[in-house]
Amino acid sequence: MTETDPVDSVLVALADPMRRRVLDLLAAYGEASATALAERLPVTRQAVVKHLAVLDAAGLVSASRVGREVRYAVQPAALDTTARWMAALAADWDRRLATIKRLAEGDSA
Repeated sequence: MTETDPVDSVLVALADPMRRRVLDLLAAYGEASATALAERLPVTRQAVVKHLAVLDAAGLVSASRVGREVRYAVQPAALDTTARWMAALAADWDRRLATIKRLAEGDSA
């Protein structure tokens, strides 16, 4: 079994609308506990904890203990890596499409 690509982990994590909502809330509030997040979402605290575990495994959030509470915060590095991959993919497709256009228009130079 091969190690999962970080971009793959981010895309899988962000495929779920509730996880995107959790990430949006954390981005808006800076950091929050699972309990505080659950108060703003239509799911249970346990569901929020499961979503946070997926986001954490993808490197999108980090957890820190403050007393008895675990607080989560967004970690932008994984998003930055994914955005760079997407930009490179888009640039590659732009080059391919420009080549197809040039060939279709008969300009082989």
